[in-house]
Amino acid sequence: MKTYDKFFIDGQWVTPVGRGMLDVFHSADATLMGRIPEGAAEDTEAAVAAALKARDRWAATTPAERAGYLRKIAAGLKARTEVLAQVMTGETGMPIKLVRAIQVGGPVYHWNQYAELVESFAFEARVGNSLVVREPVGVVGAITPWNYPLNQITLKVAPALAAGCTVVLKPSEVAPFNAFILAEVIAEAGLPPGVFNLVTGLGPVVGEVLARHPDVDMVSFTGSTRAGKRVSEVASQTVKRVALELGGKSASVVLDDADLAAAVKGTLNACYLNSGQTCSAHTRMLVPASRYEEVKALAKDAVARFALGDPREETTRLGPLASAAQRERVQAYIRKGLAEGAELIAGGETVPEGFESGFFVQPTILGRVAPDATVAQEEIFGPVLSIITYQDEADAVRIANDSIYGLGGGVWSGDEARAVRVARRIRTGQVDINGGEFNVQAPFGGFKQSGHGRENGVYGFEEFLEYKSLQFKSAKS
Repeated sequence: MKTYDKFFIDGQWVTPVGRGMLDVFHSADATLMGRIPEGAAEDTEAAVAAALKARDRWAATTPAERAGYLRKIAAGLKARTEVLAQVMTGETGMPIKLVRAIQVGGPVYHWNQYAELVESFAFEARVGNSLVVREPVGVVGAITPWNYPLNQITLKVAPALAAGCTVVLKPSEVAPFNAFILAEVIAEAGLPPGVFNLVTGLGPVVGEVLARHPDVDMVSFTGSTRAGKRVSEVASQTVKRVALELGGKSASVVLDDADLAAAVKGTLNACYLNSGQTCSAHTRMLVPASRYEEVKALAKDAVARFALGDPREETTRLGPLASAAQRERVQAYIRKGLAEGAELIAGGETVPEGFESGFFVQPTILGRVAPDATVAQEEIFGPVLSIITYQDEADAVRIANDSIYGLGGGVWSGDEARAVRVARRIRTGQVDINGGEFNVQAPFGGFKQSGHGRENGVYGFEEFLEYKSLQFKSAKS
């Protein structure tokens, strides 16, 4: 069992003001992984003060200097690949093989990517008689989730540091150990005091301080839409910049000329990745009403490939959920879906034999789901796919857009041009065409109540920059 009892503030490991501790449990067997400090408002305020003190000094460093630190951090994380993988398998439930590639490999890539980007980015441009410069936004409060913990931390902290901002990080209390390992790596890299600070605790305490604090210039939040609304509400009192990456209810639209077998397989892959604990998961599959029975048979066969297993095993493809609370939430949604008339094609709410001790839920497919059913409208965040039928292309687009969310989605068609035409009509931040792969350079973010702002590549970097215009007297005047 690992216990952390200090925060990383102003370049040092310091004893918290808050005396409470929070337990962290292993997803596979519900054993106690360890404990972390439950931070108080005073701890968060101390971290903000440290970030403010370091702000101007860090902003004055050169892009090359900042890139050097980012590369050291990337190397430190890579050297701890197996430690991080074992930790995050326990924290999230994602199988170890996928964790190494996604939960560790992704962050290492991004730290290096932002080192390269900052060295080549044009921070100044002449526009008429003006010099337009890009400057760091200042002190950033980063509030991150538990499903892709280190990756979401990295997509905030790495571009913020590269831009010249200082950071206070509040990671999820469900999956916090990776953040402490990152702080250890940052300390070893020699990042100047106050540039990066770590405080753990509960959202209504630590998160609220970051959102409302007048010395925090920006808050970047990834999590539920409900919590994102609260962050926006509190942050509005100081008119700070807010970036939100929230929930999703992404539709995979299977057109009548699609390769049905490929579409079903691809949709299930996109739905069940990380046991469905993915904000952009394709959890609604829209299929022609005339092809429903065919799709149902294909889905029933395909789901058999997603056998549950211990996430610590190399051969496991589908692991548990991250917490008992999440398991109970998903089971309740399955019950709700069936009560509202859905057909159970595969899975269900019962815990499979042999997996009672962890936070496991069967990979589930619900058929003939009404477009306005609860499971078709609300984010479940588990391995549950809803199959919805439509009458024609216009009906499919209408159903896809009938959501408060707009984060991801997909379109499947034998005619790529047709798929693109349909994709352009779907109000969402990303659309995969015939199973197109995720692009880490492309902007990631949502429409509607999926949030605002973008992550990944240069688009995520620019979120942490302000514009300033310097006007010069014209030679003619």
